[in-house]
Amino acid sequence: MDFNISQQNTGLEEQKIREKEAQLAAVMDEYGKGPVCLAFSGGVDSSLILKLACDTARRHGTKVWAVTFDTMLHPACDLENAKKVAEEMDASHVILAVNELEQEELRNNPVNRCYLCKRRLFLRLQEFALEKGCSVMLEGTNADDLKVYRPGLRAVRELGIQSPLADCGLTKKEVKTLAGRYGISTASRPSTPCMATRLPYGARLDSDLLKRIEAGEEFLRQELFSEGRPGNVRLRVHGDTARLETDAGQFSAVLEKRAQITERLKALGFTYITLDLEGFRSGSMDVNVKASMPQTHTLPHSGTDFRP
Repeated sequence: MDFNISQQNTGLEEQKIREKEAQLAAVMDEYGKGPVCLAFSGGVDSSLILKLACDTARRHGTKVWAVTFDTMLHPACDLENAKKVAEEMDASHVILAVNELEQEELRNNPVNRCYLCKRRLFLRLQEFALEKGCSVMLEGTNADDLKVYRPGLRAVRELGIQSPLADCGLTKKEVKTLAGRYGISTASRPSTPCMATRLPYGARLDSDLLKRIEAGEEFLRQELFSEGRPGNVRLRVHGDTARLETDAGQFSAVLEKRAQITERLKALGFTYITLDLEGFRSGSMDVNVKASMPQTHTLPHSGTDFRP
């Protein structure tokens, strides 16, 4: 590519992100004129929102609650990371315990699992917000999330929760860029989605199995990625088979350590250990669902009022 064209494209990209950044700042300033509750996972999306919300609250003399859910379906490392980031930002951090597996309709991992789960979590967030007299609830959906299968977004719309990143058109890449500029520690942290995504739809969600999958992934992260170096790994489980997804650049490391990996995963109760040659890809369990149920999401918000 011609150097001048490359420079021009870079300049246009920078201009675009600056415009979105200014729009996001204006939106957050408006929300920050009153108390705000943020569904805070500790990931890069919600961490960027928390950074801006805290800055805005200090200017307006208002309050921000970063609310993290301690759940059965999210790895323990998420909770610890959320605590760390909230402390770095001097935010008011609240942890709410929620057991999603109490819902019988969710235990068999239905295709609308994400909707059932998000609705339960955000109803709890709504209760907390009402207790605090807070009329604004925020969450971290970005613009890329609107292009893939995300049934949980229906719960976001139904409960009147605001999605400032998506509303301002910020993609995941742009969110990470801004987080890096603001010095947010999670800027390069790989995402750690709900543990139920490691199982096919229709598979029984069992707390013991989920803990074994979590332990397996933690072992793999330690084996494949040196401290501080980002990378993706998922342990997808199909019956007694563990299917390892990781970045293609780590395939040689997997093969070099196959004896240790096999021994550890078999000790966790998995009979067959496989390496997926397609490598890591987000939402790989959604392939058939996306093919049969194409989704186009929008998040029309018309103010900050919310009702169940």
